[in-house]
Amino acid sequence: MTLHRHVVVGVDGSLVSTRALDLAADEAARRATALRVLYAVPDRDEAGPVLASAVRRVHERHPGVPVVTTVAEGDAVHALTRESEDAALTVVGTRGLGGFAGLVTGAVSPRLAAHTHGPLLVVRGNRPYDEHRDVLLGLESGTGTETAVHALEEAQRRGARLLVLQSGTRRHPSSELPSPLPAAGPGQRRPAVRGRTEEAVSRFVLAGVREQHPGVEIESRTVRTAPAHALVEASREAAVVVIGAHRPGSRHGTRLGPVAHALLHHSHCPVLIVPTG
Repeated sequence: MTLHRHVVVGVDGSLVSTRALDLAADEAARRATALRVLYAVPDRDEAGPVLASAVRRVHERHPGVPVVTTVAEGDAVHALTRESEDAALTVVGTRGLGGFAGLVTGAVSPRLAAHTHGPLLVVRGNRPYDEHRDVLLGLESGTGTETAVHALEEAQRRGARLLVLQSGTRRHPSSELPSPLPAAGPGQRRPAVRGRTEEAVSRFVLAGVREQHPGVEIESRTVRTAPAHALVEASREAAVVVIGAHRPGSRHGTRLGPVAHALLHHSHCPVLIVPTG
């Protein structure tokens, strides 16, 4: 196979990290690339059995995927941040019992999401993985184009539909619109105008990237509930939910917003965080 940038996954021997390993191996096979398995522990002697078991498991599922193991002493977030610099994708579970315990809960989640050098896939949900479910895209102001590109690529790799979900409760600057919207007339309800604004932004963001993936079916929906609630509910039937996060040092700051936090704690499917800005 022709190898591209590798996928890196953090493991600690827990059940959750084993699921992260399985999804990372699936991603490596889908992308025709190698898988790097990283274990961050205080004592290197603890890593051998866990990594050996991980290699066997990957080879049983995907015999053609090259596997490289890495032991990193110290902080797991720092180790994954370093490894992510050359990676196409970094994969972690939501919790664990070893070196990656609590990796994406509490204060650690913003650190990892803010500092990884590429997309971060956080494994959530307990139902069987089904790659033919929809890829769910949550668009927010300032993170649209880069996030949409990754979502389209995910849908194409899976042979799945892309479902774009936006809330009709937010107002976007007129500069983001492809053309001015008509002013509200007498008796016209403002929420309807906001809904049309969201749909226009969605079309505008996707127009520049969808031609690169003509085979991907796209459906766009505008909902009237809060975006975090809408995305969590829609994640029940999705293969993965894709959202953007502003890079450190940008004018938007380093913290994840309420939508990202809600998905990291409540999503029913894996969450792909794409750094933007």
